Amino acid sequence: MPADHMEKTVPTVVPARPPNSEGERKSTNFHPSLWGDFFLNYEPPTAPQQACMKGRAEVLREEVRTLLKGLKEVQKILDITMAIQRLGLDMYYVNEINELLHFVYSSDYNDKDLNLVSLRFYLLRKNGYNMSSGIFLSFKDNEGNFIVDDTRSLLNLYNAASLRVYGEKVLDEAATFTISRLEGVLESSDSILSTEVSFALEAPIFRRARIVEMRNYIPIYEIEATRNETILEFAKLNFNLLQLLYCEELNKITLWWKELKVKSNLSFSRDRIVEMYFWMNGALYEPHYSHSRIILTRVTAFMTIIDDIFDTYGTTEESMLLAEAINRWDESTIGLLPEYIRGFYAYLLKTFDSFEEELGPEKRYRLKRLVQAYTKELKWRDEDYTPKTLEEHFEVSMRSSGGFTLAAASFVGMDDIATKDIFEWILSYPSLFKTFDIFVRLSNDIVSNKREQTGDHYASTIQCYMKEHGTTIHDTYQRLRELIEDSWKDMVEHCTNPIDDQPLIVPQTVVNFARTVTTMYTHGDAFTSSHTIKEMISSIYVVPIQV
Repeated sequence: MPADHMEKTVPTVVPARPPNSEGERKSTNFHPSLWGDFFLNYEPPTAPQQACMKGRAEVLREEVRTLLKGLKEVQKILDITMAIQRLGLDMYYVNEINELLHFVYSSDYNDKDLNLVSLRFYLLRKNGYNMSSGIFLSFKDNEGNFIVDDTRSLLNLYNAASLRVYGEKVLDEAATFTISRLEGVLESSDSILSTEVSFALEAPIFRRARIVEMRNYIPIYEIEATRNETILEFAKLNFNLLQLLYCEELNKITLWWKELKVKSNLSFSRDRIVEMYFWMNGALYEPHYSHSRIILTRVTAFMTIIDDIFDTYGTTEESMLLAEAINRWDESTIGLLPEYIRGFYAYLLKTFDSFEEELGPEKRYRLKRLVQAYTKELKWRDEDYTPKTLEEHFEVSMRSSGGFTLAAASFVGMDDIATKDIFEWILSYPSLFKTFDIFVRLSNDIVSNKREQTGDHYASTIQCYMKEHGTTIHDTYQRLRELIEDSWKDMVEHCTNPIDDQPLIVPQTVVNFARTVTTMYTHGDAFTSSHTIKEMISSIYVVPIQV
């Protein structure tokens, strides 16, 4: 598809000081890969074993379908629907769940039961129903405090509040109230819900990456008194089958990465191919998006290398030569590049040409817009310039976050979604993608600020906001976290009340990316310091669940 929005000439940058000499080149000091060739040596179960797993899973899948068709009670429908979604099984029952939720929406229910009201609100709004938050006003006392008697209701109210949009004061208050109460519950409770409370305080269900939530919720569901054994067994088998698929993809991806490293000098860059795949897998976990996951992981790999050249390893002159080569997108420019970049650039062209061969030249997608933003930030760094306002900063740093580049690239591999009209609309950079870019930029800057500002780096949103408003760093963090919450409200609005006439899969995919950002940046920058998520990655790709 035409990518006219990415064809602009890269602006010439004249550094205010000379580029670093080779002898002054900064050390990257990124810790090495935690996975090495682990997935290159992956050996799947035998064909008969896999056939047995798939056969049993298909039987269970139809048994669960029969179960869903027989549900008539509102509370039971809500409980089972919630469980199925958290277990990652909802992709098999789209029609059945839609019918059940329509039944719930049209049926009478006990509006005095906070647990039921919260769960009903969450599931219906999440699935596009027009729900009023005013119903929660009846659960406040004369002093304005919420009346909550049990932890389960508290958790469901917290999850309902995560779907708030602008102007919903009662849900803003519910979010503040539930977080405070859940912190108290965690300190004093050893109940069966303590694990749930711990996960909730990291992120409400709506903001959790689906594959992570799936893996974490299976052992929680297994000890619930109301569990359904058929659903539980299907969830375990389904997870193990997905794990096999993901490992096959990781095998292909790591083989490709190894070839790239052989043909390019990448000793300076972050060796994070498994973490890159995990990030993209979190955004698109469904089996039929295998092609998109592989494309996205390769795009992420190239973005990471380019970022490390611009941000950490390359001199200004070298970075600008790479920017010009990417703008021209032609093999004739290879000879103009520094020796250590040539192999990488040639492989970049080769890989993107292969995308066009697979998908068709009308689905062309490149990295020019991202690199344009990198060059502007390079100028800020070399001139020691801090943008006067946060808005001025966002004009560049939204694009350099990479959020739009990845979210847009995800649709390139979706043959059922990426029509010419939709892709051209995405490339017009509508408000949904601007919001997501702001979300990514702020999430990254908050956790990376201390590390990045110790070296030669352009001013982040942190420094910019402090300069504009004269605030302390503590107050700045607080304000930027509020802007992140505003971004979530915008994304929820797009999912529950689409502003643009586009398929719901578009905002839902953007939200999936936002969920993975939340996962990666909850406890620092887990991409750069990936040891913090090693156990999480192992639980998803290495250790199967016992059925």
